[in-house]
Amino acid sequence: MTLHETIGAETESRQADPRLSGIIKLAILAVGGQGGGVLTGWIEDLARAQGYAAQATSVAGVSQRTGATVYYVEMAPQKPGEPVPVFSLMPAPGDVDIMITAEMMEAGRSIIRGFVTPDRTVLITSTHRALAVSEKMVPGDGIASSDEVMAAAEIAARRVIAADFDALAIRNGSVISASLFGALAGAGVLPFPREAFEAAIRSGGKGIDGSLRAFAAAYEVAANPTPEVAPVAAVKPESKVQGPARLMAEWDRLAARVAALPAPVAELALPGLRKVVDFQDLRYGAEYLDRLGTVLSRDDAAHGWVLSREAAKYIANALAYDDIIRVADLKTRARRFDRIRAEMRVKDANVLHLTEFFHPRAEEIVGMFPARLGAKVVADPKWMARLTRWFDKGRRLRTDSLPAFVTLHILGGMKGWRRRTLRHAQEQAHLTHWLDTALAQTTRNYDLAVELIRCRRLIKGYSDTHVRGYAKFDRVLAATARIAHREDAADWCRRLREAALLDEEGKALDGAIRTIDSFA
Repeated sequence: MTLHETIGAETESRQADPRLSGIIKLAILAVGGQGGGVLTGWIEDLARAQGYAAQATSVAGVSQRTGATVYYVEMAPQKPGEPVPVFSLMPAPGDVDIMITAEMMEAGRSIIRGFVTPDRTVLITSTHRALAVSEKMVPGDGIASSDEVMAAAEIAARRVIAADFDALAIRNGSVISASLFGALAGAGVLPFPREAFEAAIRSGGKGIDGSLRAFAAAYEVAANPTPEVAPVAAVKPESKVQGPARLMAEWDRLAARVAALPAPVAELALPGLRKVVDFQDLRYGAEYLDRLGTVLSRDDAAHGWVLSREAAKYIANALAYDDIIRVADLKTRARRFDRIRAEMRVKDANVLHLTEFFHPRAEEIVGMFPARLGAKVVADPKWMARLTRWFDKGRRLRTDSLPAFVTLHILGGMKGWRRRTLRHAQEQAHLTHWLDTALAQTTRNYDLAVELIRCRRLIKGYSDTHVRGYAKFDRVLAATARIAHREDAADWCRRLREAALLDEEGKALDGAIRTIDSFA
């Protein structure tokens, strides 16, 4: 048999079952906190305990969410006295037998990088999502489609084993590395018995019981695959408003005003009222309903109250803007600490160290000044430069320590001061201008008025994110004003808004505005 024929015969054998080949090549894609190193260690220990020579390597990604760590294991049978095989240090495209990914988009990346091939690779992946930085940076909805990745996986891989292994691990008191190890065992792609996998977990010495439970549950899922049915998300009931009798009486009056609104409007006005009152106080909630009432007076049932319904949502968002007081308040709430402890699976015997990253710009600092004083400081370049030098360094505050927590708690409690600040005056002026611009169109072009109200979606976030949103918002409104006389003005306003949501830099919006300028 020639060398070419030998290679061809081996290739055919590997296509049938990777367990028949001499060297088994396994790659893992995982990000920080998903236990990729633990999983790799178990696999390496398992192989060696079963008389295989094994080598494990890893190459870290750029950062936690912009690049996953690539773990790579090669193993081959080794008889006593035989020399250790020379293994590769990294996986190569088209040369991976088993691909394990700890999150759905990592499965997609493994396919793009060529690690998954239809003649050879068994793909084991968790179907849950951990949003990437690139997805969070998109001004609109930047979440990638898991369905598209799954469809590609069915084509690209020889066999796919997919389930929500993260949720499965959590239900069994463990982490995803244990459930992925169980899926690997249940898939039957390694020539080792189940007991050997479990022995590898026991040899680790930590969290053995929970890891074994997660392992067993995932083993059954992989060994007896059934079509995964997406769980129906439970609707979380809104918590009942509670407080002193005096405040509850005022809240009941505001709630009664909401109940008197047309049903489509009241549906969004009640959560809007809750949001605004939580942000400031009951008097602020009354102001919210007053502004909504102004919009309602320009609306009618013939249009289905669409304008008022949209305004109920976006006026509340505009009133509950993110300032330093808001950020500090949210970061010191008890339920936030409870959520973090639950997500990190912190037990009573553990100590949680929590570091908050703050990087307020000079504008955020001046925004806390009294309105008149703040306006003078903003107009003085020298003072703004000084404040930038003093504060533009970023801060790391350990909120598990008393000084940092008290500092933020005091800042978060300054709601009574908020109405006097420059930031509040700016937000109120911008809100008034936006509503006046939209309501001016109600008699001439109702659909355009609705689209202008919806443009408030462009503004969100804090600091630089907020500034970019404001800039895009103002550009969309200015461009819309130039074509407001056209019958298709509402459609163009919608197109401008959607273009603004496509990218952070605003390149798509630039193109849309150039198109408008060509015929405006």
